[in-house]
Amino acid sequence: MQLSATVLASFLVVAGLAATAAGLRFEATNNATTTPGGQRFDREYGVGLAVQVLSEASCFVWKVFNQTSPADRRPAVDDRVKFVVNFVNTNILAFERDSESSITLNAGYVNNITGDVRTLVTGLLYHEVTHVWQWGQQDTSSAHSWIYEGIADFVRLRAGYAAPYWLQPGQGSSWDTGYDVTARFLDYCDELRPGFVAVLNVRLKDSYRDDYFVEIMGKPVQELWKDYKAKYGG
Repeated sequence: MQLSATVLASFLVVAGLAATAAGLRFEATNNATTTPGGQRFDREYGVGLAVQVLSEASCFVWKVFNQTSPADRRPAVDDRVKFVVNFVNTNILAFERDSESSITLNAGYVNNITGDVRTLVTGLLYHEVTHVWQWGQQDTSSAHSWIYEGIADFVRLRAGYAAPYWLQPGQGSSWDTGYDVTARFLDYCDELRPGFVAVLNVRLKDSYRDDYFVEIMGKPVQELWKDYKAKYGG
């Protein structure tokens, strides 16, 4: 049976986070059921799975950010995280609207997926859910948006959902390219100093500065980038 109606759910999650997550509501809606992409979403993913992934991804983000208490987290608008499938007449795959804690998936993208829909859509949801919870999103309209996109892809990477089209470790011309390149560099830094991204996320409440790398890692970011490139053969 295809699911197209809105599904509302409040999840009690794994032990240790159940109480802190009980006050949140996760919602999913498919508004594109008349389009090929929306119909494919219903067949191969569904709003029920989307609600489940929203909850699981939120818990994963809190773990990565070391946010065991709700007081540590950036609050969701109205204690809700919303997901909707719409047809968007652009090349955008998905986006998060910060003012509403809402995620939109482009039905056109779903229709054109050549790989596994479940894996790719779940990876996108982990990325966009990170935007819901990460600090500093008020800064994304500035020249620093790449750090937030890089952190979102870092979470996606750590969750095991790196996209097949991503550049490989060590590739990329600059650490601040954003997305996959920045994510893999942050992963390198987090391996050197476990918890680095969690600490960086807290610092981003006050916007971004290159000095954070010196303060947390003990080295300038360009020096760390050179070390990273050298690890993978330059």
